[in-house]
Amino acid sequence: MTQPQTTRDIVQKLWNLCNVLKDDGVTYHQYVTELTYLLFLKMAEETGTEDQLPEGYRWADLARRSGLDQLNFYKGLLLHLGTDTGGLIQEIYANAATIIRKPTTLNTLVTAMSNLDWYSAKEEGLGDLYEGLLEKNANEKKSGAGQYFTPRPLIESIVAVMKPTLDDVIQDPAAGTGGFLIAANHDIRRSSDPEGWTEAQQRKYRRDTFYGMELVQDTHRLALMNLLLHGLDYDPQGAGIRLGDTLGSEGEKLPPATLILSNPPFGTKKGGGLPTRTDFTFPTSNKQFAFLQHIYRALKPGGRAAVVLPDNVLFESGIGKQIRADLMDKCNLHTILRLPTGIFYAQGVKTNVLFFTRGKGDRGNTGEVWVYDLRANMPQFGKRTPLTRGHFAEFEAAFGPDPCGGSEALAARTDTGPEGRFRRFTREQIAERGDSLDISWLKDDTASQGDLPEPTVLASSVITELEAALAEMQSILLELGATEEDLEAVGVLA
Repeated sequence: MTQPQTTRDIVQKLWNLCNVLKDDGVTYHQYVTELTYLLFLKMAEETGTEDQLPEGYRWADLARRSGLDQLNFYKGLLLHLGTDTGGLIQEIYANAATIIRKPTTLNTLVTAMSNLDWYSAKEEGLGDLYEGLLEKNANEKKSGAGQYFTPRPLIESIVAVMKPTLDDVIQDPAAGTGGFLIAANHDIRRSSDPEGWTEAQQRKYRRDTFYGMELVQDTHRLALMNLLLHGLDYDPQGAGIRLGDTLGSEGEKLPPATLILSNPPFGTKKGGGLPTRTDFTFPTSNKQFAFLQHIYRALKPGGRAAVVLPDNVLFESGIGKQIRADLMDKCNLHTILRLPTGIFYAQGVKTNVLFFTRGKGDRGNTGEVWVYDLRANMPQFGKRTPLTRGHFAEFEAAFGPDPCGGSEALAARTDTGPEGRFRRFTREQIAERGDSLDISWLKDDTASQGDLPEPTVLASSVITELEAALAEMQSILLELGATEEDLEAVGVLA
């Protein structure tokens, strides 16, 4: 979705304000978090929703002050909103602390934000403005923010083929800043008539449609702000993005879903060790495999999922092979999209989207897997060649109209042969490969042109491979009876 010019201009002006904080050693991610504290106050004033804020702790109360008095008031405001308000306000400001040290810095930010063209921003959509800031943050590779920011063209393409509806219960167990849920909401509202929804449909939409979980508190507050500005209500007892660990007991409380859209984090579980979930069949410290188990177990019969996962999930042996076999038993794993390299923060990481549908029973649900190779002979994506929705057009056409990948839809697909991008592999052929799903056939001419990736990209790729190998070693040793204490003692526990 292309942002209107006024929105882009405001995003750039807000982004340029970060230069004011450079001397304080502030990262871009810290800056966006700080902007969120201030933007919430300003946008509440602009949208006439200040009644959700306590009197005396609103934008005008901050803006009319100056100097040290303004900075001290701001610090007290953050503390009060994060502890004494309850609901969404307290969630957004929980444990909030300013990075601003100089009164002149705060005054510069407040004055500049007061002078922006908020009328035009409201006309074009405040949610788009905030998305623009998050995208700017993700594009700054040094901030590391791209680890949780999935490219919007990819999200929009996935949502388009998965066709969310008002009847769905939609979940993202690794929600980040909420991009998948927001795109699904946009698609639902575009493909139906919200004005014609019944009262029961309205109630279901608000309270029992969008669920997510995010582990990192700063990212969680960005997600809450993002959902708010896109018109998604916050229900402390129902739908929304919760702060918690999906791989812990909180994850067991997420309701069963009919549609899961997610890009789980890469690597091993933070701090090492296994997930504390009690309902996983296969214990593993590899976060992608743990999230994959959660996702296919959380689907209702007939529910569908699209999940972004790195290559090692397709080929890792040991417990990885067992999880893939379990996935293909319990679900119809009908499509794999091999994504281009260089579209995420960790550019050396090669990724895929797995599309699957939970079966009515738990055995033999995958009969064939279709692989679409969008990686070979593709451009080097970056600032010079940005990824766009158009790059996914042929894949979307080949995927077909059925989001569940049913037998009739699969029969209508065309295997393009060894020279094409879309090919069919039977479950028997995959079994002969040792249940490896790392399937490629096209010669990648771009890989033989002598253009080596940047050293940081190569290093990132090596680190990812080493983490995958370490996770596999942990799994094997645990299968052989070793304890986590044993692994830690010999330095094998990540």
